[in-house]
Amino acid sequence: MKQIKYLLVILLLFGSLVSFSQNEKRTIRRGLSDYEKGDFAEAEVNFKKVLDKDPLNEKAQFNLGNTHYNQENFEEATTDFKNVIQNSTDKQVASKAFYNIGNALMSQEKYNESFQAYKNALKLNPDDDDARYNLEYARLKMMNEQNQQQDQQNQDQQQDQDNQENQDKKDQEQKQDEQQQNEQNQQQEQQQEQQNQEQKEQQMSKEDAERMLQALQNEEKETLEKVTKQKMEAMPKQRNQKDW
Repeated sequence: MKQIKYLLVILLLFGSLVSFSQNEKRTIRRGLSDYEKGDFAEAEVNFKKVLDKDPLNEKAQFNLGNTHYNQENFEEATTDFKNVIQNSTDKQVASKAFYNIGNALMSQEKYNESFQAYKNALKLNPDDDDARYNLEYARLKMMNEQNQQQDQQNQDQQQDQDNQENQDKKDQEQKQDEQQQNEQNQQQEQQQEQQNQEQKEQQMSKEDAERMLQALQNEEKETLEKVTKQKMEAMPKQRNQKDW
């Protein structure tokens, strides 16, 4: 009797697994149908339903990555394909996942990372001509980006040099202007000092002339008084007559 129970349980479990597997396949088919019609939102819902019950379902995970890619959700698509690579034992599947990662990174202009992804895809599948073509394309993009960065760096350096030269020129011009202004100020100060000296000399000359004139006038006065006195002394003295 116990053996019958065990057998019944095994049959029930097997039946459940078969039913679950069939449901997964139907859901994946619905997702693929939505994907082909361009209804990526509905396709995403179906693929996620499968992954909720079976997180290691390689087909659902891979197609979910494609769905995210077509929705331009490149970061989630990259994560989906990385999960495929981590869980898959099939080199061909992993190579395709690396290839799709390269495309997602290329769409984000991450050329260096996409180059590495295509390189990994070719390591797993050397016959993948698409991966080889995209690898070369990514390499050219990397070189072009490096050249642009170098050109920009050279332009920045030249701009810095030009700015420094312009600044030096301005400083030199400012220094010359200041020197010229100082010379003009000194010249004006000298002229002002000379004018003050001339005015002072003119003022002193006027005062000296007045003093000389005053001295001459005093000298003439003294001379006149002296002459007058001499004349008076030379005249005879008159006697006073007596009355009778």
